[in-house]
Amino acid sequence: MTRSGRRSTTTANPPPRGGFAVVVVAAGSGTRLGHGIPKALVPLAGRPLLEHALRGIGDSGVADLVLVTVPAGDTALAAIARAHGARPVVGGASRAESVRRALAALGDDGPAPAGVLVHDAARCLTPPAVFRTVAEHVRGGARAVVPVLPVVDTVRRVDDAGRSLGTVDRTALRAVQTPQGFDLALLRAVDAAAQAAGTDPETVTDDASLVEAHAPEVAVLTVPGHEHAFKVTRPLDLVLAEAVLRERAAGTPATAGPDPDRPAPDPRGAPHP
Repeated sequence: MTRSGRRSTTTANPPPRGGFAVVVVAAGSGTRLGHGIPKALVPLAGRPLLEHALRGIGDSGVADLVLVTVPAGDTALAAIARAHGARPVVGGASRAESVRRALAALGDDGPAPAGVLVHDAARCLTPPAVFRTVAEHVRGGARAVVPVLPVVDTVRRVDDAGRSLGTVDRTALRAVQTPQGFDLALLRAVDAAAQAAGTDPETVTDDASLVEAHAPEVAVLTVPGHEHAFKVTRPLDLVLAEAVLRERAAGTPATAGPDPDRPAPDPRGAPHP
């Protein structure tokens, strides 16, 4: 990639077919990790989470342009982004506001990307194959694509007093991951609609939910995610991430999941329930 965040178009390094823009959300505080620094700066095997995330994106080959949202006043994350050919963008107080600012930074000049992928830096070990799977479905005409895994835990509904109301049928439940892929015009439209409706940005936990709320005519397609794409949120998640990296370095299958270059099988591949 060039210093501007766009991939070089030399013959030796041709751009990926129908290159995508990737927005990496990295402005989170990381309070639950307890390191006292932004989450994306927390070290994993000696390197910040953001660096691991950017390496996965680079290895996927889908990105023409990478934007990284960083906290106001940040210099460290911005430097990491630039070192990996990405462009830092000052994020907002919420995830939704950070994505909105990144979309604005994309601008309207130049050729439009084939689509936009929105990815959480905290899902720093997401295999490149997941990026490619999501991108290929958007390139193939899907306007909103979400990687998911089947829910394996028993889930119960409870009332306000904490009493169990019974077990939830998990066969139709999926755990949602990132990157989530979108038609750029669609994502901009639903973001604007959410703003106009006065949606509290703190309640927007992922971008596919905006599509479901403000463009219900658009199907949100689910595709296989991967167990390595878990979100680093708690100290225990760092322990698991370290184990995954050790197994990858040893060249043996990690205990956290199957081959990292193969998305986990999904039993339905259906529109997001």
